[in-house]
Amino acid sequence: MSSQNKIELPPPLDLSGWKIAPVVLMVVGGILSVIGAFVNLKEFSYSWLLSFMFFLTLSLGALLFVFVHHLSDAGWSVATRRVCEHIGSLLFPWVAILFLPVGIFAKKIYPWMSLDPSNHLVAVKWPVFTIPGFWITSAIFFGIWWLMTARINYWSLRQDVTGDPLCTYKMRFHSGWGVIVLALTMVFAPVLWMQAIQFQWYSAIYGVYYFANCAWLVLATLYILMMILQRQRILDLVLHDNQFYFIGVLLLAFTLFQAYSEFAQYFVVWNANMPGETFWYLIRENGSWFCVSMILIFGHFVLPFFVLLSVRVKMNFKIMLPVCLWAWAMSFLDLSFNILPALHPHNYPIRWIWLQFGCFIFMGGFLARVFLKKFQSHPPYPQRDPRVLEAMGINLEPEEFPDTLPSKGGGE
Repeated sequence: MSSQNKIELPPPLDLSGWKIAPVVLMVVGGILSVIGAFVNLKEFSYSWLLSFMFFLTLSLGALLFVFVHHLSDAGWSVATRRVCEHIGSLLFPWVAILFLPVGIFAKKIYPWMSLDPSNHLVAVKWPVFTIPGFWITSAIFFGIWWLMTARINYWSLRQDVTGDPLCTYKMRFHSGWGVIVLALTMVFAPVLWMQAIQFQWYSAIYGVYYFANCAWLVLATLYILMMILQRQRILDLVLHDNQFYFIGVLLLAFTLFQAYSEFAQYFVVWNANMPGETFWYLIRENGSWFCVSMILIFGHFVLPFFVLLSVRVKMNFKIMLPVCLWAWAMSFLDLSFNILPALHPHNYPIRWIWLQFGCFIFMGGFLARVFLKKFQSHPPYPQRDPRVLEAMGINLEPEEFPDTLPSKGGGE
């Protein structure tokens, strides 16, 4: 029997005063959003879409890592599995509810909805580029995500109770087909909801770029959540310093991959030099958008890449916390770079940043409240995952395996 090394932890934080934080965020964000909708409905629609895509990115990334955990049969990710399951399960119905304003005000967002259906660029995308097609396709996406999260969560919670190997087999089975279908929806959903804002433009790499952003954002979020849970001693049985190192390594890897996918898209479009494609980048060279593009080059890639190169940095909370928060800011700015130039082709709309902030904190508070309820209602880590003893740092022979394992409630 052996045990893993533990990070020297300071005393737990007193988080009792933060319980109302999600409600406060919802109230403040809701007020700002409603004011924005009355002042400028089109601006509100774009701001709402921007925040919706951010939290959709986070939820899809979490579901992806649940599937990867089961398919790779990794031991270190046992500690992160339940958190990812809860974030992924936000996709339906909660993120779907947040999509409703996007659908309701779609004509304010998507210019193709106001064009003659006989327009060539619209007609070739029939039947998706029709209003019924838009709603049906969106419903199919959320239906698929609901099916995947419902099946995974059902067997995950049942595994906690019974420990039946069938639960593990079922989760691996659903992860097998789920990761393929999830990849397809991660390609087509951002094309329908984000790229279609400027429907004249086409990029075969857009889905790959979005996939990389999903992974990058969820890894930064996961690091912060694991850091808090370790500080509170909620996951002290299964969470060790090696998990933080592995998350940091993956964050570095997807920093590279995300930069590669963005550069590949730019290189292919610019090298082809077709007016129907280059216009997308030409708009983003106007005014302050050029400055935003430079910030993304250095902030989304150069800065985090060099910071994360060091082995020790990946387990240094004082450095990693700002890096992960910076990743949130860069992900939001990157989505802004994709969405907002369609409405503001000359400059970043600084004067509307209060509306973007309002939509963001409303959705953040709403989803955080749901997440916390889920986390407090179930064990904080999978109790009978086949790799749970490995996650604890315990090496036993098969005949020594215990029937039950100690657990702590997520509400502690």
